[in-house]
Amino acid sequence: MHQELTCNQVNALMSFYLEDKLNETLKQYVEIHLQHCPKCKKRIEQLKDLINKNIKQLPKKEEDSNEQFITPQYIEFKKNLSAYIDNELNDEENIRIKKISISNPLARQDLEKIYTYKKLIHNAFEKTRTDFKEDYTKSVIDNIARQEVTNDKDPFIKLISTFSATILFLILSLIWFSIETGMIKFSFHY
Repeated sequence: MHQELTCNQVNALMSFYLEDKLNETLKQYVEIHLQHCPKCKKRIEQLKDLINKNIKQLPKKEEDSNEQFITPQYIEFKKNLSAYIDNELNDEENIRIKKISISNPLARQDLEKIYTYKKLIHNAFEKTRTDFKEDYTKSVIDNIARQEVTNDKDPFIKLISTFSATILFLILSLIWFSIETGMIKFSFHY
């Protein structure tokens, strides 16, 4: 099954695509569209450049001065940072990450960069959404889900249908055979 997306639909999904938050099917549809649409491909490249440019403009500190802050706690912080941002940690782990980010300037800097990046992506999405009168994100996802549901017929229904058709064919064959061999005779009286 091949689903073609319009430019408006791809534009509505761009920020989700850049954040890698689309399911595999929808991601493939966007990538197929980008392969065939130079306008959308250029737009996504511009958005990537804008994001990279803004990240490069974040203040940088000297790497040598940061070595003292690279501790086992900081390494744990880095390992759990994504889960922390996505609210996937339990309360105890959240508190531990917050304590590390308060006490370790390098961890605090990393956290601020992530939040800046997340805000930048969100703002780009909001700008794109306001540029278009209709938000196609939900309709695209609903259409794909509906197509997947209609394409997956229940195997039990297929089995019952096949079985019923076979029984009906056998009964009709027996009746026809009985009529042909004279086992059943019809007589019409007026």
